[in-house]
Amino acid sequence: MRRIHWGRLLRRSLSLCMAVLALWLLLLGVGAGAAERSLEALGQNEDFVTAALRLELGPAGQESLPFWQRLAVGQSSLLEANPPKHSETPEPLESAPLPNAQPAPDHDDMTEEPPPAASEPGDVVERTLIPTTTQGYVTGAGLYLYNRTDLSVDLAAVAQADLCFSLAPAEAGPQILIIHSHATEAYTPQGEDTYVPSDNNTRTTDERYNMLRVGDEMERVFTEMGLSVLHDRELYDYPQYNGSYTRSGPAVEAYLAQYPTIKLVLDVHRDALVGSDGTVYKAVTAIDGAKTAQVMLVVGSDAGGTEHPHWQENLALAAKLQKGLDTLYPTLARPMTLRQSAYNQNLLPGSLLVEVGSHGNSLQEALAGARAFARAAGAVFLGLVRESVG
Repeated sequence: MRRIHWGRLLRRSLSLCMAVLALWLLLLGVGAGAAERSLEALGQNEDFVTAALRLELGPAGQESLPFWQRLAVGQSSLLEANPPKHSETPEPLESAPLPNAQPAPDHDDMTEEPPPAASEPGDVVERTLIPTTTQGYVTGAGLYLYNRTDLSVDLAAVAQADLCFSLAPAEAGPQILIIHSHATEAYTPQGEDTYVPSDNNTRTTDERYNMLRVGDEMERVFTEMGLSVLHDRELYDYPQYNGSYTRSGPAVEAYLAQYPTIKLVLDVHRDALVGSDGTVYKAVTAIDGAKTAQVMLVVGSDAGGTEHPHWQENLALAAKLQKGLDTLYPTLARPMTLRQSAYNQNLLPGSLLVEVGSHGNSLQEALAGARAFARAAGAVFLGLVRESVG
């Protein structure tokens, strides 16, 4: 027989009563039409959504919501599986030759095989990759960008720019496409998370352990937040790694043609971090005391010669997401990176490459990072939903 949690039942009953009472008072004061518009505006207000998420994550931010809203938001089941409350930065590690916060060479490029993982988890060096200096970065609006192109970027202006698109309501169709140009990328085996490698000891076709599993975790959180997601499960990098983006690009185009409601395309990968001396690193932070893989937003450009008319719009989206990540989880995100390759981001403004951890991380660390990223990104995405399909 299922155990009844009387305390939770009492809180939820009280929360429901208070919410109904508040709605009744609102209807009396302003009328049904105005009340409906007010509630819709509240649900689409990015600040409210962020504050609600902060309340769900812990005591921080409770003062920003009225009592009845705190009760209602506090009963969400979104974080029951893994409820982080705040971010903590692990003790800094010394004598690490990897440039602080900067990504390794472009191991996710089309023509380059990823390096092997460490033979044992203990051979991996942990680093929390956060900037400690502005040297080597473009900065502005409290953001850091590792610009690996010769393009000029005004990051402060980018952060203030309005996005050129909005999202239709979830009922209209899928809003987000999650795809994996390198779906077989995997993590360092640890504990029960072991797998049979395919061609390389950092890749596997077993979707319980590769990027499809990470995408599933993002999809779950987005869906619980009320967003509509389409998750592509094709292995574009198997059996041939080279040409992965050439194969995934037509799939993105087909999805966009079939589902015009898709305005966000997230190509989810993991990075590969190897120091100049061959040391394997993993990008990790701590959320509620649990090790969590850091994430990195990668923006493609036309610097490599590919026609890409809206890379600035993608960078503006990345800046808004980075702000959201930094607000909820200050050490979750590594600095954004602008690269020469387009990564199929020229197909739609609203396209980004998301690196969840690196090949030195464990799968569980990556899943924790995926959940945290989805919560913060979902708050931003909910703020882009418009009232009706135009």
